[in-house]
Amino acid sequence: MNCEVCQLKELEVESFEIREVLRCILHTIVFHRALGLIRPKDIDLELFEITYVQCGEIEVEKKIDEKIDQFISWIEKHPNKKSQICLSFYEVKSKQPSWFTNKIERLYWEQWYINLNVLQPTKSPVGKSHHSKLVMDPGEASEERSSRRTLLEQSLQDVLFQIIKFVNEKKDHVPPINDGVIYCPFEITIPSSSDSAFGMDMFKRILHSGHPSMLG
Repeated sequence: MNCEVCQLKELEVESFEIREVLRCILHTIVFHRALGLIRPKDIDLELFEITYVQCGEIEVEKKIDEKIDQFISWIEKHPNKKSQICLSFYEVKSKQPSWFTNKIERLYWEQWYINLNVLQPTKSPVGKSHHSKLVMDPGEASEERSSRRTLLEQSLQDVLFQIIKFVNEKKDHVPPINDGVIYCPFEITIPSSSDSAFGMDMFKRILHSGHPSMLG
């Protein structure tokens, strides 16, 4: 199967900006690959003058938020690193059953790589709050912060346009979807040694058959 890959423009973000930036990008991608009857929901970012659309599915929101939480925890333990998050869409196929096994396999048909360069705060580390007014660093000139924020906002807009351009140009590889499916099955991987365990736990809700290693 042909698997299309899209490398998104790298974004320089501070810790408190990660959540909003990732929500915006991940939901935008999933929305543009949504099918069937969805309830689109406009979301205004708090930190930027940007509005994006979610597909209005509680399970999608929960899955994305859980993975973002895991990524933020990873960043706190691995500062000063560039990092990459991969959103993969796949089909679920049953392998030809034999006398000893009846496995399910995932056939990946599209992968999106989100590239982040997380900047360290110049003074004390950012706390658990994700709201700009609570994490302003008094040691950084407001003009410099404003300039960097404007640059990030423009870069995030560029990424959203990149997503829209890709989904409009790349259509032939999208597999036919069964009736009643609202959005394409997907998984999100982050730089973590235990990511496969997270993946199995999170996607049981979509794939009742589970991960191949869980069958027996």
